[in-house]
Amino acid sequence: MPSHHWAKNFTATNDDLEYLSGILLEKETPLKIDILARELVEHRLQQEKDALSKRFANVRMYAPALSYTVGEKVMFPEMNHAMGTVDLVREGRNPKHGHFSVIRVAFDDDLPAREFAAEFSDHRLNEASDEDYSLPGANELTADEIMASSKGEIIRTLEQALRADPELVSVAGLWFPRSLMLDANNGGQLHLAEAVLDIAEGGPMTTDELLEQIGGLGNAPHALQVFSMNYSLSQDNRFDEVGPVDTILWFLRRLEPSEVLTAPQLLQYSPLDYDPALLSEETIQLISEIDDEWSDFGKEDDDLEEAQITINYPHRRSGTLPLNASLRAIFPTARRTPRVFVTLVDALDGEEFFGWVVRQERYVYGLGKLFRKHHLPVGAILTVSRSEEPGKILIEFNAHRPRTEYVPLIAPKDGRLLFEYDRRSIGAEYDDLMVLGTDDLAAIDTFYQETQKSRRSLSHIMHNLVTELSRTSPQGTVHAKTLYSATNVLRRLPPEPIYAALVANSDFEHVGNNYWRLSGR
Repeated sequence: MPSHHWAKNFTATNDDLEYLSGILLEKETPLKIDILARELVEHRLQQEKDALSKRFANVRMYAPALSYTVGEKVMFPEMNHAMGTVDLVREGRNPKHGHFSVIRVAFDDDLPAREFAAEFSDHRLNEASDEDYSLPGANELTADEIMASSKGEIIRTLEQALRADPELVSVAGLWFPRSLMLDANNGGQLHLAEAVLDIAEGGPMTTDELLEQIGGLGNAPHALQVFSMNYSLSQDNRFDEVGPVDTILWFLRRLEPSEVLTAPQLLQYSPLDYDPALLSEETIQLISEIDDEWSDFGKEDDDLEEAQITINYPHRRSGTLPLNASLRAIFPTARRTPRVFVTLVDALDGEEFFGWVVRQERYVYGLGKLFRKHHLPVGAILTVSRSEEPGKILIEFNAHRPRTEYVPLIAPKDGRLLFEYDRRSIGAEYDDLMVLGTDDLAAIDTFYQETQKSRRSLSHIMHNLVTELSRTSPQGTVHAKTLYSATNVLRRLPPEPIYAALVANSDFEHVGNNYWRLSGR
């Protein structure tokens, strides 16, 4: 069967795994899955070539100029590779062509025996050489062509087979036999690594840096030392692998910020059921614009170079960014680890901050200092992009000379959340439908805790918010985006359940352009 058939329907056999294990043993170096896949494809092609060579070892390609003897096996490429045995050789009888002979061939298939010219120099078939003909069943594709067309499927299937083999170990995409791994804790190296990271305030540090500090793992090849150290560290709960794609970085878990190990309370989202049929096209468009990290309508774009986001209250208070559909394309989100260490760069002056991508909980921690430094309000609009330096993310905003703006201030009172407009100095661009301020964060924190304890329903929260926010509007209306921003002061929710509740509750009336008011007003 031609090679491209097994490539398109690839399966990994025990013989394949044994062959790859042999390569790893021979090289004594951990290898990536794509290298192992390429080695296996080349091995398969060579196996096919060897099998064909063995099968046709004593078979001669027919050429009229050659001489043949009785009993020889002959193949005829021009006859669809028909093969037979010479059972008669006689003199040719044609004075025009001089001396030549005739052979009779009994074919292996159902073809009748035929005669062919031999020792006959004047014939077009003599111009072809053996290299011009391929054996039946010979490889139709090269290893490069097979990998170009079927690499993804081959790697996925091979990786499943390798993971099922207890004799092989994988670390960060590299594979190696378990029996040849070094013991990275035989001389207390992991305790030494912990001490090194402790001195470095937890990290992060590369494996190379750790090995240099602890004196290495003997005289083994460096690649094997790195692989064995990575595996031992990954099996020890004291250490956390926090590197982005293609980079391994280690951090002491006990020195990671508590906000990284456990999501801040304000960011913790308990999914709330809602009926998607209640959401109009206008509402869905607004939801996409808000791009909440827990939204069902976020649009992924892996080619995105930069993204704009608006800070809501939970993220501004927690010093975080939402890992929404847009920012997932900007920040590293390596799937092998739940936490990824990054460097956040203030694009205005180049100051750097430690940041953490907490993938499963969908947020990026480490923005608190930057927010406070520039006095950014809830509703501030940020632009996030990759730096030219790997692992660094640029954070910028449209800064201007601080000017006095009227913004809604939050003030808890008598079990309600009140909103009053007052002047505040703001030096950054913001969304005026989401901007919020306060003079008493402690009071809001207390009100938030009381709201959680009392388990106030979403309808109760929204009735309070629509009532109070509408007082600040001459038309007695509230924009849906403002309501989303205010709701998240008291309960972490994406816009979908909030807007579905507006439609489902007769207490609220839609007046167009995403504005709402209390019914009967």
